[in-house]
Amino acid sequence: MIQSLTVAAETWPIAGSFTIARGAKTEAAVVVARIGDGAASGRGEAVPYPRYGESVPEILHAIEAMAGAVAAGLDREGLRAAMPPGAARNAIDCALWDLAARRTGRSVAELAGLPAPRPVETAYTISLATPDSMAEAARHAAHRPLLKVKLGGAGDPARIAAVRRAAPRSRLIVDANEAWSADTFAGNMAAAAAAGVELIEQPLPADQDGALADLARPVPVCADESVHVTADLPRLRGLYDAVNIKLDKTGGLTEAIALDAAAKAAGFKVMIGCMVATSLSMAPALLLAGNADFVDLDGPLLLARDREPGLVYDGSRVMPAAPGLWG
Repeated sequence: MIQSLTVAAETWPIAGSFTIARGAKTEAAVVVARIGDGAASGRGEAVPYPRYGESVPEILHAIEAMAGAVAAGLDREGLRAAMPPGAARNAIDCALWDLAARRTGRSVAELAGLPAPRPVETAYTISLATPDSMAEAARHAAHRPLLKVKLGGAGDPARIAAVRRAAPRSRLIVDANEAWSADTFAGNMAAAAAAGVELIEQPLPADQDGALADLARPVPVCADESVHVTADLPRLRGLYDAVNIKLDKTGGLTEAIALDAAAKAAGFKVMIGCMVATSLSMAPALLLAGNADFVDLDGPLLLARDREPGLVYDGSRVMPAAPGLWG
């Protein structure tokens, strides 16, 4: 079957702004790959991430460069060998899965041997700001069962305490995005423990996280920037208690499925996470969310608008994707 590959960049406005330790943005820049055979087509969306040396032009070029291989019938396993993990591979991998589902009339879950997706509860993100501003945002979101609090280093204990006071009934996880140091770890960890935080994402820079082996962890610690693919897991033992699986890091659903199984077999808890993007990015990740310990697929909730059709959110509860969206 002759396959064609097209790719386009899109921007989607964020409701307000989204701020983490590395900066703020007001729109989500995504790249969408489409693969067709003349009768059916599949889509995959990815988010180029500067932290990993990615940009929209570079990801567009990397995807376009695969057009010949795709036309020659490149499959998902061939793709894993042909491209490094990252956003470009993710877009193509998810498009291939979507195309396979539309060709066969079977869901991606069925094709992948995964349980049928079910509604799951997602975290809702509170952007990094002053303690007072984060408390105000938390008050507006206090009805949500699980809040994810973005931190930034200096002043984080005050931020954690402010959010806890504003949302006393919500479960909390926090994400430092590599902003802590070995010297500040104990004080920040104590503040998280006092607030009943359940999980701390990536407290130390990925290239300095060996220090975690000698630091007390009364609250479980989750690797994010430190884990991309299955081969990363052996180094993380003794340093982390959980891993955050994002398809833009793994390079697609194919590797994410393998990483999920390997992480659980190695005793790690699993979070299924996302970048800020549309429902098309969230839909493949939802196939792994049903059996995850934590789900963070709130990207569309942070946008001013989503694509149509999009995922259906009932508060923080997200429903499986309709076939018109993906899979």
